[in-house]
Amino acid sequence: MDTKIRVHRAPKTLITGNGCVAQIGAEAKKLHAKNVLIITDPGVACCGTVESVETPLREAGIEVGIYDKAVPEPPMGSVHEIVDLAKKGKYDLIVGFGGGSAIDVAKVVAVLAPNDDRLEDYVGIDQVPHKGLPFIAVPTTAGTGTEVTAIAIFSNEKLNVKQGVVSPHLIPNIALVDPVLTYSCPPGVTAASGMDALIHNIEAYISVNATMHTDPLAAEGIKLISKSIRTAVFDGGNAWARHNMAIGSLLGGISFGNAGVGAVHAMSYPIGGMFHVPHGIANTLMLPWVMEYNMLACAQFFREIGELMGENMEGLSDREGCEVTLQALRTLAEDLDVPQYLNEVGIPESAIPDLVKGALTQARLWNNNPRKFSADDIEQVYRNMAVKPGTEPVKEKKAPAKK
Repeated sequence: MDTKIRVHRAPKTLITGNGCVAQIGAEAKKLHAKNVLIITDPGVACCGTVESVETPLREAGIEVGIYDKAVPEPPMGSVHEIVDLAKKGKYDLIVGFGGGSAIDVAKVVAVLAPNDDRLEDYVGIDQVPHKGLPFIAVPTTAGTGTEVTAIAIFSNEKLNVKQGVVSPHLIPNIALVDPVLTYSCPPGVTAASGMDALIHNIEAYISVNATMHTDPLAAEGIKLISKSIRTAVFDGGNAWARHNMAIGSLLGGISFGNAGVGAVHAMSYPIGGMFHVPHGIANTLMLPWVMEYNMLACAQFFREIGELMGENMEGLSDREGCEVTLQALRTLAEDLDVPQYLNEVGIPESAIPDLVKGALTQARLWNNNPRKFSADDIEQVYRNMAVKPGTEPVKEKKAPAKK
């Protein structure tokens, strides 16, 4: 029985379903918006999908501005240009439209625009001192779940690591999750972002801070994504698969937004920060190797995860079930053609000491993990996955120089 005091946070309004993005104008009016800034990225802007947000806003009599240069894995230094734009335009509502990076940028723009603070001042937990502008999140990928969390992740260019801003002031007022918006997402992005969503659910399920509120959501998220992700990747127009992925991602966002993620994310952040490997790929890269180490601390949970993924555990012990689950995760990554070794993403063994140092800075994430890792443990995991059997190691290559 969980008798600890728990806090469960999510957006006040959550709207889901095919075509629900058309409601954004009416919802913005409820927030008394008159002048809205849409923050998105060039890829989304090129697809023409921004109109699905812009049109209903304008039809509601609201002025609209668009910033379409948000970048993946956003550097901290890229944010302040957008904050200045928001101030000069006197916008009274921010819309984050796109993948996780665009929505994370929009989150912090909303809290920075009314003041003269710097993003660097907000790094960590509960460092945002006040509410910001009203904020609506509209994801176009099924992956990060950031549309329902109090978290935004950025690359610290000076330290070559990723850092998080965690505050209830970042939770969107409204999240609009429309699966139709994900149909144009290409297979590679669908695979990496979908695996990211699955990992959110898995890490939330085994987190030491999991609760009776998060467990059912994470379990359902694992079910939905496991049975749908292959179809979503290889048959991108399949409505059933896209709906399951969007809802599974949303459930993962609420789950990990409250229970937290652990060692997979802690060890993937320096891979993304130092070598600019996309977040979903970096997480998938780490998944089987970290879980191989974690499973001994929570064997029953690993057995349950395998069952949720559709694996037959009849007659197996919890320990035997762990192996089945681990193989199911490896097979899934293989089917989706997502790398599982450092050399597959251009990282040499000589970088491992720096990766270990970067991972050790992620105390917020390690605190959620069911098994404690020493620096030696972290190094061993990285070495286990350094070189894919039958391939050549990457020649020595230094991480990009600090700017």
